[in-house]
Amino acid sequence: MILAHKIALDPNKVQATYFARACGVARFAYNWALAEWKRQYEAAKADPAFPKPSQLALRRQLNAIKREQFPWMLEVTKNAPQMAIIQLGEAFQNLFKKRAKYPAFRKKGVHDRFTLTNDQFSVEGSRIRIPALGWVRMREPLRFEGKITSATVSRVAEGWFVSIAVETQDTSHLRQAENQGAVGVDLGVKALAVLSTGELVHGPKALAMLLARLRRASRSLSRKVKGSANRRKAKAKLAKLHARIANLRADGLHKLTSDLTRRFSIVVLEDLNVRGMVRNRHLARAIADMGFGELRRQVEYKAAMRGGEVIVADRFYPSSKTCSAYGHVLDVLPRSARDWTCPACGVMHDRDVNAAVNLKNLAASSAVSACGEEGSGLGRKPKAKPASAKQEVSFDHVCA
Repeated sequence: MILAHKIALDPNKVQATYFARACGVARFAYNWALAEWKRQYEAAKADPAFPKPSQLALRRQLNAIKREQFPWMLEVTKNAPQMAIIQLGEAFQNLFKKRAKYPAFRKKGVHDRFTLTNDQFSVEGSRIRIPALGWVRMREPLRFEGKITSATVSRVAEGWFVSIAVETQDTSHLRQAENQGAVGVDLGVKALAVLSTGELVHGPKALAMLLARLRRASRSLSRKVKGSANRRKAKAKLAKLHARIANLRADGLHKLTSDLTRRFSIVVLEDLNVRGMVRNRHLARAIADMGFGELRRQVEYKAAMRGGEVIVADRFYPSSKTCSAYGHVLDVLPRSARDWTCPACGVMHDRDVNAAVNLKNLAASSAVSACGEEGSGLGRKPKAKPASAKQEVSFDHVCA
């Protein structure tokens, strides 16, 4: 498997300037290649004898002209423009396979990054050697052992990070799995997750917590004169606040998903239509603040790394309206009803706990198969991705 370790860098001013230039070169190469791809594709449509564009041909074309037309590209590593064009080719492959939309031009200050191949850098303890720059300090050493395949240097707010991809089979960084069986996880807005065990997990709600500060910072930025030093400072302050919100949300999700995949061998989730849910203007902000899609992604790759299974229930499965004790299904259950009594058996249910128990019961049902098994139509195959360093989570308890 390929794992990635994202580490904060501690560059000096010269090194930070080099990173900014390399990101600019990568962005220019990507945009130049995208414009050329469009031009050559239209020419190939008009004249079948004209060759169709490819990332390999575009890389050769740029190499032939950059020394004369773009000599400033030579000030940074050659990987910056070359890997950007390779990434453009991958973007078009995803488009052709209907996994993504048509590639868009990159903008300055938005996801600034450049990538290095494994022969262009080296890692030694808590530092990394960048071509034409030298050694740069990292905040921590590389966590994984194995064959290093690539490194991507990126900027988040005013900070610089390097994501080092390592091909390894070593999973010693994972805590030993307990395998307590199956668990149903009901996701919500009031509480991030309610488990079939009765445990309730409060999400960090980072956006709600920092929304007042975010509004003040946004208003402050809007009052600054464009191009001024004060506007640049206000923009950096706002970006730093957005990064803090994202980090708080990711921290809470990593703690929850790591704990779930460590404790339970089977995790049952709902196939939520998040895109449709955020169209509700009353709940959109709260739903987006929870990060349901990211939670599912993390559960899938972490379960795959531990050898567990993820079952995704059908989107229209009535988990909340079904009595977990008797199986009776209500015709209507208002959204405001947090508790309800089954008319068939008289058992009183907590709405969320009952839904989680019904999801857990799906694990034993032969009508639903686990993600990745042949013939499974209710889930998608989990892919191995980077593991989190966060392995602990605390729970509150509610009564079923």
